[in-house]
Amino acid sequence: MAHVQAQIPKKRSDGARPLSVVALVVAVICALPMVAVLLASLSGGTETVQHLAQTVLGRYIGTTLALVVLVATGTFAIGVGAAWLVTMTRFPGVRFFEVALVLPLAFPAYVLAYAYTHVLDHPGIVQTTLRDLTGWGPRDYWFPEIRSLGGAACMLVLVLYPYVYLLARAAFLQQSGSTFLAARALGSSPWGAFFKVSLPLARPAIAGGVLLTVMETIADFGTVAYFGVQTFATGIYTSWFSLFDRVGAAQLALCLLSFALLLAMLERAQRGKARYHDPARQTQTAPAAVLKGWRSVAAMLLCGLPVVFGAILPVIVLFFMGIGSEQNLLSARYVGFIKNSATLASVAAVVTVTAAICVGYFQRMKVGRLSQSTAYVARLGYAVPGGVIAVGLMVPFAAFDNALDAWMRATFDISTGLLITGSIWLLVIAYMVRFLAAALGAYEGGQAMVHVNMDAASRSLGQGPFGTLRRVHLPILAPSLLTALLIVFVDVMKELPATLIMRPFNFDTLAVQAYQLASDERLEGAAVPSLVIVAMGLLPVILICRQVGRR
Repeated sequence: MAHVQAQIPKKRSDGARPLSVVALVVAVICALPMVAVLLASLSGGTETVQHLAQTVLGRYIGTTLALVVLVATGTFAIGVGAAWLVTMTRFPGVRFFEVALVLPLAFPAYVLAYAYTHVLDHPGIVQTTLRDLTGWGPRDYWFPEIRSLGGAACMLVLVLYPYVYLLARAAFLQQSGSTFLAARALGSSPWGAFFKVSLPLARPAIAGGVLLTVMETIADFGTVAYFGVQTFATGIYTSWFSLFDRVGAAQLALCLLSFALLLAMLERAQRGKARYHDPARQTQTAPAAVLKGWRSVAAMLLCGLPVVFGAILPVIVLFFMGIGSEQNLLSARYVGFIKNSATLASVAAVVTVTAAICVGYFQRMKVGRLSQSTAYVARLGYAVPGGVIAVGLMVPFAAFDNALDAWMRATFDISTGLLITGSIWLLVIAYMVRFLAAALGAYEGGQAMVHVNMDAASRSLGQGPFGTLRRVHLPILAPSLLTALLIVFVDVMKELPATLIMRPFNFDTLAVQAYQLASDERLEGAAVPSLVIVAMGLLPVILICRQVGRR
């Protein structure tokens, strides 16, 4: 009996140490870009900082803040308004719209930028038709400039409002109808009850969605770079590649990193506040108002316009652009682009989800400050733009490669070159840091279905932590893990700044090809890889739509 008791602790600890070590290593890797950016920015002294402050820093701050305000306002208005209409009212097509409103999430903002520039720019079909009908010359009329701060904000609003829509709709669905009906009984109009009761109760969820859109806005590079809008994201890329100013790029990255981490703390605080619920929410649901006449038409327009301009119209425009281009999707060159993109996205998805499993299971297995801190650091990458992560990884690994090469030359007269910098694996690490939060969120959502009694039963049957994970958790979590794999796969397919900075030589992806063709003003050619990226993005969005429909 004593022998059995001595063996049980040993078996229970089997597999715990490797998982713990992997989880801690993942957290260190996620923190490395932020630490490297901080150290690199301090290595340049105050001269570079003063030069940035006198030249571009003020412009970067003003433009970035203006873009953030415009996108936050637009996504709030569209996301909350659409969520309220499809949840609390009934009008023709409401079941279609509650799913279709999620579709723009599959589109990168820079893809919409290419499509709308082709249509709305001076040689585009809209202005050309206007000149043909009126006989006006190029300077006889005013037309909104699509390549502007406002144009970039519109593109980002159209693809990011689903974040707010999904969270706001979930919050409205969870609310009790009793409070809404009480407000109506006390004389409030439907809109008054919405502003006084429903909106305040959903505030934490809505604020979390808006903060997510803001973090995506400051991380965007493709849209602002194509439209010529000077933000921190474009400044980092320009300093690194055009000016070859590594210290300047690191200092700009530090400014953007500080703002992103502030947003991450705000989002975490909002998530904490979102834990309160109305205790009577399950007792009664608010009756949906049936809209008739002009109100139903207005509701259909308000819900239909984001879908039309954010998904349907861009696909139609890109399709006809692609038909008229010289790009051959079946050529060996394009097959190589697709293969590179699919390989990177597949490897990054597997690595990222594996890291999420280790971090999430470590948090469950070792409850305490260490595991909580590990999970928190692992999530920070989502708030860090891809350009910042790229700079933060390139700086230390380039220093390591150069130091190793110098030592090998001095000792053995052998040049090792760059072993890590510019490799695919460093790029995969950047993807893991950037998208680990998304995979971790999907994993933890499924892990809530695994009751602690299942762990206890597994341990009582002789399984250690690794055996419990393999035999109990992973089979139950298979749908959640598949969703996480698809989400990371598509996020990597769309990701642009880190890929531009860190990709190996002669290793282009669909996103890079689309960006390069658009930069050369070959928009018809850019439509072909853009359509492939969108097609790849539809699968996880369809899964999200199915979840929305079931809800």
